[in-house]
Amino acid sequence: MLKILIPVDGSTHALLAVHHALRLVGSGLKARFVVANVQEAANLYELVVAHDPAVLQQVSDAAGRDLVRPAMALLSAAGQQVEALVVSGDPAQVLAELVESQGCDSVFMSTRGGGLRAAVLGSVSQDMVQRSPVPVTLVKVPEDAQPD
Repeated sequence: MLKILIPVDGSTHALLAVHHALRLVGSGLKARFVVANVQEAANLYELVVAHDPAVLQQVSDAAGRDLVRPAMALLSAAGQQVEALVVSGDPAQVLAELVESQGCDSVFMSTRGGGLRAAVLGSVSQDMVQRSPVPVTLVKVPEDAQPD
């Protein structure tokens, strides 16, 4: 059974990769899924101002859990095996590391995120094509799609 990593950033565009995966499952694909969100690492200012760095980590983890929830709900509702991961760091680097540490066979991701994240997720998807040790399927956002 394939293990597929699906990175999400909370945008509806990112969920296109989940819908693509579910279409393939509907056509007979046997897979289990890892839905991942990469949070930016705290910057120096945040670390200096924070009285407790553990609080920054808790806030980051909580934000990430909220962002993976819609994708988790779609996959779970379809009866798929799915786990969620929230990590922090450079997105493409961390995602490539997750592919290896989680034993993933493939990555499904949107070509771009939504709103301000559009350019960032787009560059992450291009970075993943270069860095990933496994095939990356890019799910194109329709030309007429409204930004999140």
